[in-house]
Amino acid sequence: QVQLVESGGGLVQPGGSLRLSCAASGFPFTAYWMTWVRQAPGKGREWVSSITTDSRNKYYDDSVKGRFTISRDNAKNTVYLQMNSLQWNDTAVYSCMQGRWVDAGPVGQGTQVTVSS
Repeated sequence: QVQLVESGGGLVQPGGSLRLSCAASGFPFTAYWMTWVRQAPGKGREWVSSITTDSRNKYYDDSVKGRFTISRDNAKNTVYLQMNSLQWNDTAVYSCMQGRWVDAGPVGQGTQVTVSS
């Protein structure tokens, strides 16, 4: 059974930073791309970033490029999202997804990120 458990969210001021983690279990982690998605209040889920199995390639939505960094530790079955220079419109529930965005795989329950002064 696939389990994805996110942590690291919270309240942060504009310009601040947070590091999100997603602990994965129940599937061969090293065989899957991993993806971060987010859902803001009143909006649909949107793709944020993806990373290949060997971390060789990383992809970002234009809205977060240069501010967010995705990484993974295959020994710990964990994927991370370092978020810098946070803006109010980054406020959302952030979740990790097994696989690529187009695969529409399992998604964790998410962690709330709120950017506010």
